[in-house]
Amino acid sequence: MDKILSNLGLAKRAGATVLGLESVILGLQNNKIYYIFVASDAGNDAKKKVSNKAFYYDVEFSDKYTSDELSNAIGKNNVKVIGITNKELTKILK
Repeated sequence: MDKILSNLGLAKRAGATVLGLESVILGLQNNKIYYIFVASDAGNDAKKKVSNKAFYYDVEFSDKYTSDELSNAIGKNNVKVIGITNKELTKILK
């Protein structure tokens, strides 16, 4: 597992993550999301929605990792979208 995925697990344990497309979008609208991971194998609609919202709210995102990699990093199943809610952890995850 690479360093970013290890730190993503740390962010999850620290309570600094939001999981799921709708929860991440709600967090963006409330200015509580500072970085987004979207699975490279997520559906095109989900990717487009995340991309558009991230651009609108000026939040960076990564689609480098698959759903399996993201899921394993945080210990959950079938994770497609993760929002990071801590600015300091965001610096580590970029």
